[in-house]
Amino acid sequence: MIEPEHKEAILEEAEIILKCKDHLVSQESFSIREAEPGILCTYPIPENLAVYYESENYISHTDSNETLQDRIYQYIKSKMFSRKAQWIEQETAGCKLLDYGAGTGDFLNFMQNRNWNVVGVEPNENARSLALEKGIGVKSELDELENTKFDVITLWHVLEHIPNYKEILTKLKSRLNKNGLLVIAVPNYKSYDAFYYQSHWAAWDVPRHLWHFSRDGISKIMESHDLIKVCEKPLIFDSFYVSLLSEKNQNASASKVNAFWRGLISNLKARSTGEYSSIAYFYRNM
Repeated sequence: MIEPEHKEAILEEAEIILKCKDHLVSQESFSIREAEPGILCTYPIPENLAVYYESENYISHTDSNETLQDRIYQYIKSKMFSRKAQWIEQETAGCKLLDYGAGTGDFLNFMQNRNWNVVGVEPNENARSLALEKGIGVKSELDELENTKFDVITLWHVLEHIPNYKEILTKLKSRLNKNGLLVIAVPNYKSYDAFYYQSHWAAWDVPRHLWHFSRDGISKIMESHDLIKVCEKPLIFDSFYVSLLSEKNQNASASKVNAFWRGLISNLKARSTGEYSSIAYFYRNM
């Protein structure tokens, strides 16, 4: 294992792919560097990451429905619940689910209403309290859960936020039943919308997104944890939403027409390349 100070030195010398701005909170600049083939890293990683989430506009930690952007996000999120549930239920007959990075608990609430036995982990206090108000059992850390195993563990746009993601994946795998399903959704930096928007691509989301993955990068990570690939599922709405945010990053008077067009092109190109804006990866614990 590489010691933290040595890892820092390696990243400091790593190739700079591009430089990005934190458009949400600090307006600070960060670089995107190659950590290893297929995996990029935000540099430097702030010592106090929590302050970069302290914004009313960080919607995944709220249930805000005030602006057009909020309403689009909430609409897409709700529409995707049934699709995610169908994907999962096609691959398992299990009924115990852990959502790691559960946010405000809406996905768990949806699955609970489908007779799943659910629990979540969410470190953000505000998001966790909103989940608890919905009657969803959510802990602040994985270690707070009893030594329970699950049929399915999901991480919806969470892996990219975790500093020690390899360690966490090892812990999560230990909580999976044999033939259990691990579902990980992350942005794909090899998508067309990432290529088109470059440093303005909203899914860089520095420094909250510490890691940036390609499909090859995800495959290498999962193989190193002895997990077997089941399938990939495109999150086709993400390209439109990310493009809308990216337009805003480029210009305060964001073009909704161009955002829709770029999102559509991204999905059309991905039909032949597989390089969708965001992808849900399904892996089995054998």
